[in-house]
Amino acid sequence: MSKFTTIIGLEVHTQLKTQSKLFCGCANEFNPDHPNTQTCPVCLGLPGALPVMNRTAFDLSLKTGLALNCHIPLFTKWDRKQYYYPDLPKAYQISQFDLPFSENGWLEIANDEDGKPPRRIGITRAHLEEDAGKNIHDESGRGGDSCVDLNRTGTPLLEIVSEPDLRTASEARRYLEDLRTLLLFIDVSDCNMQEGSLRCDANVNLHFHNDDGSVTATPIVELKNMNSFRNVELAIEYEAKRQKKDFEKTGRTIDDAPKVTRGWDAERNVTFAQREKEDSSDYRYFPDPDLVPVVLTQTEIDAVREALPETPAKKRDRFQSDLGLSEYDASVILGQGPELTAYFESVASTCGDGKIAANWVTQDVLRDLNASESGLSEFPITAEILGALLKWITDERLTNKSARDVYALLKERAADGQAISASDVETLAAEREIVRDTGALEAAIQSAIAARPDAVEDVKAGKLQAIGPIMGMVMKQVSGADPKTVREMLISMIQK
Repeated sequence: MSKFTTIIGLEVHTQLKTQSKLFCGCANEFNPDHPNTQTCPVCLGLPGALPVMNRTAFDLSLKTGLALNCHIPLFTKWDRKQYYYPDLPKAYQISQFDLPFSENGWLEIANDEDGKPPRRIGITRAHLEEDAGKNIHDESGRGGDSCVDLNRTGTPLLEIVSEPDLRTASEARRYLEDLRTLLLFIDVSDCNMQEGSLRCDANVNLHFHNDDGSVTATPIVELKNMNSFRNVELAIEYEAKRQKKDFEKTGRTIDDAPKVTRGWDAERNVTFAQREKEDSSDYRYFPDPDLVPVVLTQTEIDAVREALPETPAKKRDRFQSDLGLSEYDASVILGQGPELTAYFESVASTCGDGKIAANWVTQDVLRDLNASESGLSEFPITAEILGALLKWITDERLTNKSARDVYALLKERAADGQAISASDVETLAAEREIVRDTGALEAAIQSAIAARPDAVEDVKAGKLQAIGPIMGMVMKQVSGADPKTVREMLISMIQK
C-alpha cells in the first residue's frame, strides 16, 4: 500500500481594502505600534452595542465571488460562531454558516505538467466574516507575559475555501500565487502577508490506494502559522511525509482519529501538534439577531459582473496567444501586480513587439526596481520612454547593445536630477543608429582584416570564434554598426 495521493484543500483569509471595520466605524489599518487604539464598544462586544454592516466590504466580497466564478444567491444572512479566545472579546465571531453569499466557483491555475491545459480548482465557498484580535506571546523561552492587541478585531475578512482538488505542495503554492494575483487585479485587498492581510491554512491528508481499488484515508490535519507561500509549500511537503510514516507505523485512518490542528515551525521545518479541531456543531452557529439578512437582485449582480476588469487568467491567455509570450514570462509579469502589468502592456503597444517588451521589463526594469527598492511610480524610465526606445529595436534601427547604452544614459540623467522624456530617446538613439553604409563598413572590415592576419587564418581553418577580435576592431571604427551584418560581411570577405 505504498502508492498514495496527497489531498490538499486551502482556506485563505484576505483582509478587504475598506476604510473602516466590518460592523463599526473604527479605522481598518495595520497599526502594531499603537495596540488597542482602534477599538470601540461594537468591536469590543460591549453590552448594548449594535453592529451595522459595512456595505463597501460586502461589495468587495461580491466582486471577488464573481471573479472566482461563484454562484451568488439572492439571499444571505449573518451567523454567530461561538468560541472563546483572549483575542475575541465577544466570545463569538460574526460569520456566515449555511447561507454564504457565494459558493460553487473555481479558479484556473497553470498545470504542473508542461504542455498540459490549466487546471480548475474548485471553490467551495467565499464568505465574509469579522477578524479576531492578535495574541502576542513572549517567545524568549523564559516564560513572560502574553498580551492581546484588539486593533484587528472586527476587520473585514473574506474566507475563500477551496475544494480538496490540489495534489502537490507546489500546486498549492501556485494556487495561492494566482489567487493573490487575482485579488490584486480586482483591487479588493493589498494581500500583504507580512501585515496579516493574507493568511492561509492548509488541510492535508493522504489517500492510500489498495490493491482491490479501494482507498484508505489518513486523518485530516489543518496546518497553521504559515506566513509565506514558500512556508505553505514546505509545511505541506513535510506533513505529507510525516503522515505517511505515521500511517505505516500506526495504521490510523480518518475513521479512527479526529481532525487535528498542527502548527508550522519555520526554524526547524517541522509541524507540531496544537489541538483537536472542532466540528461545526461545536461552534453552535445560529443566525445573528442584531443583523438583517442581505437581499440582492439579479440586476445588481449582473452590474457588478459586467464591471469586472479582465482577470489575470484571461490576460495570461491573451499575452501568450496575441503577444507570443511564454507561460513563464506572462506569469512573471502578472505576478508583479496590476501596475507593472499595465506598464508592460503600454511598452508592448508602443514598440509593437510583446516578446522584446517582456524581455526588457522582466530583466532590466525589474532588476532596477529591486535594486532601488522603489515603486514603479518613482521609476524614471516610464512606459512611454521605454516603448520609444524599444521601437528603435523593432524597426531595426538600433542594436540591443546600443539600446542598453541609451537606457543607461537615461538613468544617469535621471539620477542627476534631469527630466527625461521620449524626445531624449530620439536624440540619443539617433547618435547610435545602425550604420547601413556598406561602403564605410567594407573599408573598416578590410582595415581590420589587414591588421589581424593571424585571426584571419584561424577563421579560414574553421575556428569561427577567432572572428571576435576582428569584429571588435570594426565595431570600434564604425559606431552603430550592426554586429550581425558585420559578422556576415567579415565571413564573406575572409572566405573569398
